[in-house]
Amino acid sequence: MEKLGALAAFATAVCWSIGPIFFESASRKVGALAVNFWKVVFAFFLLSLTGLLVRGMPFPLDAPARTWFYLIISGLIGFVISDYFLFNAYILVGSRIAIVFQSLTPLFTALLALIFLGERMLPSQLLGMFVVVTGVMIVVLSRRKKLNLESGLRTESTKGYVYSLVASLFQATGLVFSKIGVKDYDVISGSQIRIVAAIVGLATQALILGQGRKIFIGVPKERFAFKNIAIGSVFGPFLGVSFSLLAVRYTQAGTASTLMALTPVLIIPPTIFILKQKIRLPEFLGAVVAVGGAALFFLL
Repeated sequence: MEKLGALAAFATAVCWSIGPIFFESASRKVGALAVNFWKVVFAFFLLSLTGLLVRGMPFPLDAPARTWFYLIISGLIGFVISDYFLFNAYILVGSRIAIVFQSLTPLFTALLALIFLGERMLPSQLLGMFVVVTGVMIVVLSRRKKLNLESGLRTESTKGYVYSLVASLFQATGLVFSKIGVKDYDVISGSQIRIVAAIVGLATQALILGQGRKIFIGVPKERFAFKNIAIGSVFGPFLGVSFSLLAVRYTQAGTASTLMALTPVLIIPPTIFILKQKIRLPEFLGAVVAVGGAALFFLL
């Protein structure tokens, strides 16, 4: 089961490397908050259909109160709070630097899992974590260096770095709550509970910011963006989140988080073949290092 969990974590990273290709285009058109809201709405209906077909139950009414409690917290932390800090970090220091801090999520996850769950990682798993994080950081730092060389500018923002760090910490916290909540419960229905919390949280955020009419009514009229959100939702909050819960259920939270951190590396092929972006040698080497680290979880 340990390797099944690791495989699910790797599948999560694959899904999360495909979804952003579609979300990026939609975000430029309708904004990040709108994309975040509608992607979880689409995911809710996909999960409801899956629950009906697999369990004969479109909504997780059989979930115990404990499961609801922890997964609601996980959904709010992961989809609402963490993304708030992350997207603001994108604005302040750029996505490349923000992603570097996301590479720290496995370390935070392993630390929190040790403190609250008593999970201790094996030496081989710690080695794999170190190699994966090293590879990911090589990739994103090389991209940032390329951006600086092309623009001749270096953006510095202490607030942006703090936001990036906080986003990574909240992401790790949400993952630990997911592991607690999904224990002995159906993964698909567990994903649905997290999505419900996200829908309520993001809708509330939209209303507070005065963007309710634009997001709830205006976005569906943007057909191209709406279609991209729908496609991205299949890979992101539907398959990706479901695989992530499967991963934390069958393997240690630190292991799952480390393999999920491969997303910035796995996104390289789609950006080459779909977005037609060029890849530099350091990015390729970083990808090789990260994939080698991921292999340690399967081979050792």
